[in-house]
Amino acid sequence: MSESIIKYFRLLYDQIPFPVQVINEEGRIVYVNQVFTAQWGYNISELNEYKIFNDIELKRSGAHAMILEAFEKGSQKSFNNYADSLLKSKEVTLPVFKTKIFPVKFEGRAFVVLFHEDQTEIVLSEEEVKKARDGNKEAERLKDTFLTVLSHELRTPLNIVLGYSSIIKESMKDKISSEDRIYIDNLYSGSERLYKSITQMLEFAQIEAGKYVLNLEPTDIVSVIKTCIDINKKNAEDKKLDLKTKFPGKKVYVDADPQSLESAVNNLLNNAVKFTRQGFVEIEIDVLKDRDLAICRIKDSGVGISPEYLDHLFSPFSQEDLNIGRNFEGNGLGLALSKRYIEKMGGSLLVDSIKGVGSTFSFTLPLSAGSTKKGRSTGGDKKEDLSGILMIDDLSESFDLLSAFLKNSYSLINHNLKSFNLGILDSSNFNFVIIDVNQSQWDQCLKLTKEIKQHDPLKRPIIIISNEYVDDKIKQFYDTGISKFIVKPFSKNILLRAFEEIKSGKSI
Repeated sequence: MSESIIKYFRLLYDQIPFPVQVINEEGRIVYVNQVFTAQWGYNISELNEYKIFNDIELKRSGAHAMILEAFEKGSQKSFNNYADSLLKSKEVTLPVFKTKIFPVKFEGRAFVVLFHEDQTEIVLSEEEVKKARDGNKEAERLKDTFLTVLSHELRTPLNIVLGYSSIIKESMKDKISSEDRIYIDNLYSGSERLYKSITQMLEFAQIEAGKYVLNLEPTDIVSVIKTCIDINKKNAEDKKLDLKTKFPGKKVYVDADPQSLESAVNNLLNNAVKFTRQGFVEIEIDVLKDRDLAICRIKDSGVGISPEYLDHLFSPFSQEDLNIGRNFEGNGLGLALSKRYIEKMGGSLLVDSIKGVGSTFSFTLPLSAGSTKKGRSTGGDKKEDLSGILMIDDLSESFDLLSAFLKNSYSLINHNLKSFNLGILDSSNFNFVIIDVNQSQWDQCLKLTKEIKQHDPLKRPIIIISNEYVDDKIKQFYDTGISKFIVKPFSKNILLRAFEEIKSGKSI
């Protein structure tokens, strides 16, 4: 082999951090780099008698045929799990190689280069990821099983304890001493507190796992709140609190899950009474007709919340200070649950508070079609002649809500933002695209919107839904060519009206 050829290969491959070997047309190795020598254990002088074409392992694995094809046809190939008899003879664990096979010519002579990329760490990492994924699935299964067992084995007997203790409390109140009545009252209140805590923890776990099912229907919010007031009235009277109400003179129907709405309001009212030592608790309901929303405010003259704690207020199991558990009973889940209930129903929950003065919790919910002006087109009674809507989001938090909003008008096809690919746009199974934009993924969604506008063969309208309300940021999406930007919270009517405006050409 001429010195110029050897020098040529050294210049190309000596500094490459992967094993490289060069083969001539006779199957002899004419060059190996230092990394090859370190990993295989052979230098070029020790390979004089070795011919790749005679290697049994390469013939068995099919690498031999690929090398011949590279000589004969000049083709480039890639081979996984490369291992020759030289490696197999070593009493070590074989590395996992991905080998690139390609031809080169120099000074009129043909050679084939084998470029070995060590994939061992990648393969081991993938195995670890697979094990972790399998472990996570098993953990999820065990968690679901645990929650099911917990639900049955604790809630069921607690129901019995609560039921019988209430019967004993009622039937024996005139037959036992005042001291014994205290025992029974403590038994009942302790059981009730435990039952409430277990119920909240189970429901919170269901919501976090995405398994909490909503059944949205027109619900009179005034009636629900009156029921919650009755539940909390005795506690307020015991503390001599003034319960004030400001309700409209008629029923106000919202799109809500009645049980979730009652749980959310109960938590808010219970907190207002619990953290108010003296003064009042005021509940007000109003209608925001221009936004098709009902708003409820629960105001108290209680202990208030410090500004430093407000950011953590809706986190699960959060407490403002270490004395909170001694001064006020509770597990720190009530507000976290209320926020999640209300947001899953399409509303929002806000708080305004001054430490030592009091707090006001305000939440909104979309008005149902029965609460809107007569003659306004809602689209709820008419089946649209559309095959579907493509919805792209990250956490699927809005999917259930939109499915409930649109079940009589449109069908939804859901795709996760992380796994979405533009090939989906080749489908004709949808006529609109909805993207739920989280503020932390703003730039990613902007880029995706531009790509959809560029590659969608049917040029379908795009609707963005988001918590963002700043005009300059909203304009960024309109500049990409979207048809509508809807700010959360929004009602069913606002969403249906957006579709109507797009179809009529009045979208922007």
